[in-house]
Amino acid sequence: MMQESKPQSAQQKDIHTVLVVDDHPLFRRGVCELLALEPTIRVVGEAGTREEALELVRKCEPDLTVLDLNIKGSSGVEILTKFKEEDPSRRVVILTVSDSGDDLMACIKAGADGYFLKDMEPERFLESLKETLEGRLIVDQSMVRYLTDLIRVKKVDVEPVRLTDREEDVLALIERGFTNKMIARELHISDGTVKGHVKHLLKKLGFQSRVEAAVWASQRKSARQR
Repeated sequence: MMQESKPQSAQQKDIHTVLVVDDHPLFRRGVCELLALEPTIRVVGEAGTREEALELVRKCEPDLTVLDLNIKGSSGVEILTKFKEEDPSRRVVILTVSDSGDDLMACIKAGADGYFLKDMEPERFLESLKETLEGRLIVDQSMVRYLTDLIRVKKVDVEPVRLTDREEDVLALIERGFTNKMIARELHISDGTVKGHVKHLLKKLGFQSRVEAAVWASQRKSARQR
């Protein structure tokens, strides 16, 4: 397990902090070295087990965690679920060899903010990671058809709820792909306040991820325009 101190300059310069979780040391180190090439990303830790991952995500509070789907003695979905139970606003992308639609669906339902395949080109991986950090849901192009099915399911499952004015403001920005930091700047409130709003919003809507909330908001908007 490796941990680095989280510098104060990271937030000042809008450098995004990333935690890498993979039980294969060679691959994990390769991902870390690749991320080190991107000046706007700083790796704050790497973990090879469930216990290490949970310890570091609590200590480092990274902007994003890159998580393998298959972790020895556990699973990426189980770790992802635990991350989101503790803090629904945590952003997590899955990096895996699995191109199974069932695995993708399980991860998105558990709250994943992205799903990448390990055979993707390094340049595309960095681009996708940066887009995810900007608040977008990025799924490997070969897997998009499965995401469409998930959105159809969500359209049936979602129940109407009453939101406060502030929750509506936050939800509208989530739908537009804003990160917590971007929402804070837009609404002139602190990052911590935004984090609290997002957590309460997801709980009220019964969702595990911002992705589900964004889909729900988009569908609600379309329904109101009919």
